[in-house]
Amino acid sequence: MEIGKIGVSNWFQKKVTDPLLQILRRGAEPKQLAFSAALGITLGLFPICGVTVFLCGMAIALLGSFCHAPTVMLANFIATPIELSLVVPFLRFGELISGGDHFPLTSDALKKVLTGEASHEVLLSVAHALLGWLVASPFILGTLYILFLPCFKILLRKFGSGSKKPLVSDSEVKLKARD
Repeated sequence: MEIGKIGVSNWFQKKVTDPLLQILRRGAEPKQLAFSAALGITLGLFPICGVTVFLCGMAIALLGSFCHAPTVMLANFIATPIELSLVVPFLRFGELISGGDHFPLTSDALKKVLTGEASHEVLLSVAHALLGWLVASPFILGTLYILFLPCFKILLRKFGSGSKKPLVSDSEVKLKARD
């Protein structure tokens, strides 16, 4: 049992903790990091598996310097298990908003999906899940930003590079230019 704990701990260290510390040591602003982490998680909760990395890449390309790409991607990676657990709540929320019928999540529903008997219902349920995510995502993004901002301020204070000053001062540049 102890071996399993060590394996999970090493995996978490390599995949989450070490990249986060590298991000913090590079000196980004807390607002940018908080927005990027909130964006990465929000996009990472998109209810269609396998699409979230593409969405994050598009967001990074569109937002450019407004977001921190490594933070977006790390947050997207961290959100994957949460994404899987929120598919059904997004589905039910979308059904509630649209007033649509409930998609039955029973053992024979999977059989109907695999045999092609429920293809229309499956497409409708995917649309409901997307609607649920689309309506909830601005609230998720805003809430996560508000929660992450003080966290990143503390983390940067504790683990950040500490110096915001340039490596070479203006007077040194002027002196070197004269020589």
